[in-house]
Amino acid sequence: MTDSSKTKVSDAIANSWVYRLLPNWLWPYAQLARWERPIGWWLLMWPCWWSLALAVSASGNADFVIMIKYLALFMLGAVVMRGAGCTYNDLVDEEIDNKVSRTRSRPLPSGRVSRNQTKIFLGLQLLIGLVVLLQFNFETILLGFLSVVTIAIYPFMKRVTYWPQLFLGFAFSWGAWVGWSSIFGSVGLVPALLYIGCIMWVIGYDTIYAHQDLEDDALVGVKSTARLFGDKTKLALVLLYSGALIFFAASMFIAGVSWPAYVGLALGAGHLAWQIIRLRIDDAGQCLQLFKSNTQFGWIFFIGICLSIV
Repeated sequence: MTDSSKTKVSDAIANSWVYRLLPNWLWPYAQLARWERPIGWWLLMWPCWWSLALAVSASGNADFVIMIKYLALFMLGAVVMRGAGCTYNDLVDEEIDNKVSRTRSRPLPSGRVSRNQTKIFLGLQLLIGLVVLLQFNFETILLGFLSVVTIAIYPFMKRVTYWPQLFLGFAFSWGAWVGWSSIFGSVGLVPALLYIGCIMWVIGYDTIYAHQDLEDDALVGVKSTARLFGDKTKLALVLLYSGALIFFAASMFIAGVSWPAYVGLALGAGHLAWQIIRLRIDDAGQCLQLFKSNTQFGWIFFIGICLSIV
């Protein structure tokens, strides 16, 4: 494999650390797991971190050593499970990916890895994810196993409904449950409200992302909220992001956080409004940029909650 092979995946980042630090034979596996694109695991991680911070605040007993430990575990878990999810999606979507210009150069449809190699790599990632999960209490471990159901069904939804982003929301928002349960050993109204808000947020940002593939999706019959909303996408985002903010605020109120958390959420609301104002659904590059900017919202919201703890 030559250096030019790193450019064979059209939607990979060509100057990533992956190609500077990893041996050539690992590049296709890094591309399967999307290691060069951290935005995916950041977005998977944020509900975990938000929920953990809300739980620490609500507990009234801020053990920062435990909090930092759990933040690190959730980050590692998000990296591994996002990679496993992408690898699984590539196995399920190989035929579709081969028909879409942005994805046909990925390792599996391009033939640089076999299905058996991909399955072994998936198994290794799941094993690491299990080791991370076993560091938590029993209730959190159980919730972690339940999340596999949402991950398993998501790739098939784009074939049967215009709402696959809803099912992505079920999977990517699951951290709202595990973050809370890692502290309290149970779930309740706070993580439930946060979970609903996260689902609406995920539908919003992934609708923006899906506008990159609008034409190809229509040609191959893949459904999405981007196709469903069309020219009304901005209105849909106003409703989705507003709903997310309302549920976030409700979860914070029930958790009893102090005023810095609300300031953070207000600043985050400004960022989401900025996304909607700037959005041009026919500009694929800008859609990707706005999609990636959601990790900035994650930081703003998280820092606000943390400031309410101290």
